[in-house]
Amino acid sequence: MDEKRQVKVSKYLSRALRHQPERLGIALDPAGWADIGELLAACAARGFEVTRAELDLVVERSDKQRFALSEDGLRIRANQGHTVAVELGLPPADPPEELFHGTAGRVVDTILAEGLKAMDRHDVHLSPDADTARRVGARRGRPVVLVVESGRMHRDGHVFRVSANGVWLVAAVPAEYVRRES
Repeated sequence: MDEKRQVKVSKYLSRALRHQPERLGIALDPAGWADIGELLAACAARGFEVTRAELDLVVERSDKQRFALSEDGLRIRANQGHTVAVELGLPPADPPEELFHGTAGRVVDTILAEGLKAMDRHDVHLSPDADTARRVGARRGRPVVLVVESGRMHRDGHVFRVSANGVWLVAAVPAEYVRRES
């Protein structure tokens, strides 16, 4: 599968598994899992055929590791980023002292004043390193990397979780824990 097809399949699956499963005619269980057979049949029924081999390649090759397969290989779910109600069952985790958030320059002043908010997602997404945050921020123009004092937040009672692909999740980041990367 070429890279263009891989991106197209990944985006299609992201929409179905993170945002609009009902649009595809599938249901996610409470933990966000979908039956792969039902998912592939629903894709084909709506004119976007995806083979099991393509799905496996998207899961395996995705640089962001957006998806996970169940241990038995029969179900798939998005690792994070849902706007639909799911409970991923991720346990609380002790974050490193600093985590990073990549964003567009036009919103930096607002974030520094108001903090990071989950918006329409369940959590704020934080990266373990500045380079990853920079790549994330570049999706919306010229990236700005913000440093989050996650260790201090954690000691102050904020709960962090980490997804299967290494993305750190927290409900919100108050402004006093955020600064622009120097």
